[in-house]
This record gives sequence, C-alpha cells and structure tokens, in this order.
Amino acid sequence: ILFKGIMDKTVCIVLLMLLFPFLLGLIVAIRMDSKGPAFFKQRRHGWDGRVFEIWKFRTMYLHDDKEVKQATRNDDRVTPIGRFLRRSSIDELPQLLNVLSGEMSLVGPRPHAIAHNDYYDCHIEDYLLRHRIKPGITGLAQINGCRGETEEVDKMRERVQFDVEYINNWSLWLDIKILVKTPFSLGSNNIY
Repeated sequence: ILFKGIMDKTVCIVLLMLLFPFLLGLIVAIRMDSKGPAFFKQRRHGWDGRVFEIWKFRTMYLHDDKEVKQATRNDDRVTPIGRFLRRSSIDELPQLLNVLSGEMSLVGPRPHAIAHNDYYDCHIEDYLLRHRIKPGITGLAQINGCRGETEEVDKMRERVQFDVEYINNWSLWLDIKILVKTPFSLGSNNIY
C-alpha cells in the first residue's frame, strides 16, 4: 500500500506538470463554450465510505441535477466540447487533484454518485465491497469495457465483479498493467 501511494503521487505530479498547458487551454475552451465554471464537483463515496468531492471538467450546461441522472446518447445537457471531453475521458483529468490530495488513487474502483451507490447497494450483493480501498481514476472494470451508462443492473453487476476481482488480487504490477492498458480502452461506444 505504501508503494501504491508513492507511485500515485509521483505519477500524478509528473502528469500535472506535463499536462499543465493543455489543462489551462481546456479551462479556457470550456468557459468559452458555455456559461459556468470550468470544473464540476460532485460528492462521492471513497475509501471506507468516506464522502469526498470528485473533480471533473464540466461537460454539461448548467442545470438542476437533483436526480443525478446519468448521461445518455444524444443527451441535450452535454455541451459541444463536453461531448469530446466525455468520449475521450479527458473530463476525468482533474481527478489527478483528488489523487494528489489522497482521496483517490490512479487505479481502483471508479467512484459513483452517492445516489447511485444507494440504489445499487439494494440491488447488488457485493456492491459496497468496492469501498474497501481508495477509488481510482481507472480500474480493471474500465479496461475490460465496463464504462459509460449503466441503464441495467446487470451492467453494474459486471463492473462490481471486476472491482472485487481487482481488490482481491491487487498488486503494484496489476496497477501498472491497468495504467498501461487504459489509453487503449478509451474508444468505447457507450460513452456519452
């Protein structure tokens, strides 16, 4: 676990330094594309169920989000630049700040909105096992195609099975393999 934390912080600092000009450009583009802040923050459950605020680039027009509805195909809430950011997963890059602060890891189960956790906990037996470790920006589920909308409980159940498999078989080598495979898994058709 100590080496995982060291790797997380080191890789995170290097990525933030390398990507800094790109990230600044995205902030300007998002602000020019639509009214509102460049970042979106949402409360999520992390390690041991602790609540934290996840950072993302804002990809939707400002709207009332009491339902915490997942994005769907042709969702009119998504901005033009937001479509690109979501499809490429670039909207997730601000989560490097969550990793730097120790709330997340580079690799682990993806954190879901609290409302989604409450729903899936009632429908999937091992759902809350996902909180036994820090959530990640990417994970075993993501490199195995479990990304995007989960309109059916079975889709989330498959994701949870990968998350539990990752937790039960964790190693630094597994994290490295997942990080290397992540860029090649970003071309999913169900990301809106």
